[in-house]
Amino acid sequence: MIHFNSREIKFTLKNKTVIKQWISAVINKKKRSVGELNFVFCSDEFLLGMNKQYLNHDTYTDIITFDYSKEDKNLPISGDIYISLDRVRENAAKFNVAFENELHRVIIHGTLHLLGYADKTKTAKDEMRKQEDAALRSFRKRLIQNHIIN
Repeated sequence: MIHFNSREIKFTLKNKTVIKQWISAVINKKKRSVGELNFVFCSDEFLLGMNKQYLNHDTYTDIITFDYSKEDKNLPISGDIYISLDRVRENAAKFNVAFENELHRVIIHGTLHLLGYADKTKTAKDEMRKQEDAALRSFRKRLIQNHIIN
């Protein structure tokens, strides 16, 4: 099951059903299955607190992913993905993209982390970006098929 929640902010994700189908399709394409995925939308300050508490990092970030299935690749993908909407808005402006486009990129970025993709080296970052771009293209096709965009 894929769940979308918010902590300490009010936020409603648009096109939840299509996004859930898309995330599931990305996971299934990698020969894995969906377990319990919780996407939690929050503020910079909330995520900073988590970053300090759990990772000992005193920096703002757009996403923190907690992987609960990494020990056994035969298990369904399960985890919590916390996303700072403040960071997403700032990055959307910085990269001159729509907020929703950046949000979708961050959502799939967290999903890819749960699938084993990393982003600590240049090579890993390049591969992560390639996977994000492919997933975003498939999402756009899904939106068109569902008559949500032209």
